Amino acid sequence: MENEVKEPAPKYNYISPEEYLALERKASIKSEYFHGQVLAMAGASLRHNLIESNIMGHISGFLEGKKCTVMGSNMRVSSPSGESYMYPDALIYCGDPKLEDDKFDTLTNPLVIFEILSPSTMGIDKGRKFFFYQQIPSLLQYIMIDSQKRFIQIARRQSDISWKMETLDEKDPDFEITALNFHFSLDRLYQGTGL
Repeated sequence: MENEVKEPAPKYNYISPEEYLALERKASIKSEYFHGQVLAMAGASLRHNLIESNIMGHISGFLEGKKCTVMGSNMRVSSPSGESYMYPDALIYCGDPKLEDDKFDTLTNPLVIFEILSPSTMGIDKGRKFFFYQQIPSLLQYIMIDSQKRFIQIARRQSDISWKMETLDEKDPDFEITALNFHFSLDRLYQGTGL
């Protein structure tokens, strides 16, 4: 019995990236995919939706006539390994969109990603999602916006491929989207939220 070879334990509830995409493209609600596990997405609060709307409106005006595009939470992105598929709250890409396949629903070249943090999603956004977002070669900034108070964390890719974190709060008037040379006012970002 000592030399008995044991089979590896099966991965319960595991599905492949291909199975996830096939199911997701037919689904009526969005789900994200991490290492073979599917995670259903929760609805968003009024503040969350207002912040997302403020991002879209303010950046859209700035990008008019430029070769960059801002998109909302319906565009899925994937990590190069194929181990994750996520729906950022907003993203910016420049130049031509690079898509994973001929279904045109999974972007692979975001330049900037925004996540709006809530108490229920903060751990995932700062942990698991950030881990996979860092693997996307085109990504230069990951901006995490708190929906409960004026608090922003920005991860910026450095020239040596490492990431540097910057934290802002109610004392800071704005933050920079470095790749676009664009300053975003915190008053504008949180407009209408009561924060």
